[in-house]
Amino acid sequence: MPALRPIFHIIGLLLSVVATVMTLPALLDWADGDEDWRAFAVSSGVTLFVGVALSLACQPNGRVELSVRQTFVLTALAWVFVCAFGALPFVVGKLQLGYSKAFFEAMSGLTTTGGTVITGLDHAPRGLLLWRALLVMLGGAGIVVMAVAVLPFLRIGGMQLFRTESSDRSDKLLPRVSQMAGAIVLVYFGLVLACICLLWATGLSFFDALCHSLATVATGGFGNYDASIGHFRNPLAEVVITVFMLLGGMTLALFIRFARRDFRPLWQDSQLHWYFGIFAGFTAAIAVWQIAINDADPLHALRATAFSVASIMTTTGFSTDDYTLWGSFPIACFFFLTFLGGMTGSTSGGIKIFRLQVFLSVAKVQIDRLMQPHRVILPLFNGKAVAEPIVFSVLAFLTLYGISFGLIAMGLALFGLDLVTALSGSASALANVGPGLGEVIGPAGNFSSIPDGALWILSFGMLLGRLELLTVFVLFTPAFWRD
Repeated sequence: MPALRPIFHIIGLLLSVVATVMTLPALLDWADGDEDWRAFAVSSGVTLFVGVALSLACQPNGRVELSVRQTFVLTALAWVFVCAFGALPFVVGKLQLGYSKAFFEAMSGLTTTGGTVITGLDHAPRGLLLWRALLVMLGGAGIVVMAVAVLPFLRIGGMQLFRTESSDRSDKLLPRVSQMAGAIVLVYFGLVLACICLLWATGLSFFDALCHSLATVATGGFGNYDASIGHFRNPLAEVVITVFMLLGGMTLALFIRFARRDFRPLWQDSQLHWYFGIFAGFTAAIAVWQIAINDADPLHALRATAFSVASIMTTTGFSTDDYTLWGSFPIACFFFLTFLGGMTGSTSGGIKIFRLQVFLSVAKVQIDRLMQPHRVILPLFNGKAVAEPIVFSVLAFLTLYGISFGLIAMGLALFGLDLVTALSGSASALANVGPGLGEVIGPAGNFSSIPDGALWILSFGMLLGRLELLTVFVLFTPAFWRD
């Protein structure tokens, strides 16, 4: 069994950070004269006490150095512990949610999923709304760091793109993992700042611009109103959010290259071409359907379709229209996009376009080998051969993804959910999208009526999807725990 002492020391430090962040909504509610500040003060105190106690009690001698097995355990436990304590304000505050609903809400925020069990957001205290946005921010920044520094170290398929130990020195943007992670976090918050300024300029209040910018760049989807972005009825704001959702779904390391005036990825990165090609293709197809079948206004159809496609494709989960009313073809398109996700190394969830490209390349190789069995053919990505370990990791991920989708859907059906809700709920949880399909959890609904048992299944599904499945499933293998 891996030594747990350094793991809980780091978790204690993370909880201390979460406790500090909790003081921000407490101060906001106190300034607003809302008594809900007490809930955040109590939650912060409890979280800080546990965090400091864990950190001191488990402090190792000397420098903390984690093995691969310890890093696997830390990656999973960190999300669970932060979520468990991040749920406290929802339990002890005005909402007084049951712990199942509170845990689901916190998990949805930290995994940047965006599904909610809260109704009446229009009249909720500002501190509560800020806390939801901060959860998304913590999750988005955590995903960036995990994608750059943790998952490549654990050899999770797709994330090896960010290995700085690569023998191809030309691919190294920065010489050290810590520098790379720091630069990408700066890019992340730079995008947030730009989004805040633009949304504020379109007429949103500064508070709404702040909360929605944090959720947009993190592709989290938590809004301040029950009607999501549709509440504002602001076409300019919709355009800004569409653009920043697409930016949030891009590989954030690309922005470092752009800042260094290296624009080669614009014509060399096939993943980037596929990303915008898929977005443009689905937007055009659904917009034409809207105009031809639903007799929609062309400009509104294009704007609403682009927003919805970007929201689902990047797994953000914002909504302006109830796209489940557009017809069967758009519903089928959005169900497919739910699985797809954005680019590797972004804050979006889903399968990711990189894995789709590798899978299709492998499928093409197998078909070609049937025609030319003696020819040596290798799967390619960006014109380079894909290493065999990455191919196996991607195929294993896709297999586990399909199995997990089926099992989660069956688990939801056990609690009496209809077929559409069970299937789309499973897909949206694994892909960290948020809204599903149907009247219950569609873009016009939420998860408040879902039974507690189903909420725990969905919470586990969100964790699986956010941590790239393999990181969690390896913990359930007996060999992992043997010396």
